[in-house]
Amino acid sequence: MVSIIVPIYNAEKYLQRCLRSIQLQSYKDIEVIMIDDGSTDHSGRIMDYFAANDSRFIPIHKENGGVSSCRNIGMQIASGEYFQFVDSDDWIPADSTKNLVEAIIRDESDMVIADFKRVIRNNIITKGHIDRTGFLSRTEFASYMMQAPANFYYGVMWNKLYRAEIIRNHKLACSDELDWCEDFQLNLEYLQFVNGVSVIHEPVYYYVKRKGSLVDTQVDFMSTVRTKKRLFEYYKVLYEDLDLYEKHKLRIQAFYVEFARDTKRKTPKNSLLSKPDKMIG
Repeated sequence: MVSIIVPIYNAEKYLQRCLRSIQLQSYKDIEVIMIDDGSTDHSGRIMDYFAANDSRFIPIHKENGGVSSCRNIGMQIASGEYFQFVDSDDWIPADSTKNLVEAIIRDESDMVIADFKRVIRNNIITKGHIDRTGFLSRTEFASYMMQAPANFYYGVMWNKLYRAEIIRNHKLACSDELDWCEDFQLNLEYLQFVNGVSVIHEPVYYYVKRKGSLVDTQVDFMSTVRTKKRLFEYYKVLYEDLDLYEKHKLRIQAFYVEFARDTKRKTPKNSLLSKPDKMIG
């Protein structure tokens, strides 16, 4: 089973499209963990409607705590062998889950990373980074990632499939201490325990870049410094473990110090409409 985890906060305009795209997946062996993070609109009612009409949809209502708390709760109660993540204002193509599962089984890998569609108003652009297809060793994948260490293709969770066993066994979670890039940190931790990564080029996600989310709000300077410093430490641990740190340390260090030139932006703490790539892409 694939557990699809959907954090939800005030997404009534987009939520039905999101949940319907999950419901219509060609891969049927799924459970959908929907976590309403204290929405003040009709998101909770929309979520409950899907749960009432499809037993695979599991509704969770909670007080507002942010996107990390939603994802962590979802991972804690999920029963699937694999985890997939979808944000409530985006949607996925009909074969998204199927393509992810087929790749992880075929390659006996521990994670799948895929291209995605970026939606900006009426323009849809396919985005990716790795030019190969199929299985990459952890070292090969890390070498690609170091070509673009701040690229949200690597940082976000929604263009990937994860083995739940790794997350459970190593007690991995999204950080509640970071205002942004909490998913980037989880990915860096997760990669410490994988044997390899599958790469596919079939887009598995429609990511909507929307005015009014992180790109339009301010991130304070110290928050940027703190987050970059934390990610730098996770990068360093991963690349030291792979004996790649000396080779790539200048690029890793450059990723850290670039905050001085960043024009980062900040979302209100309760917003789930923010996406990390709007800060690091």
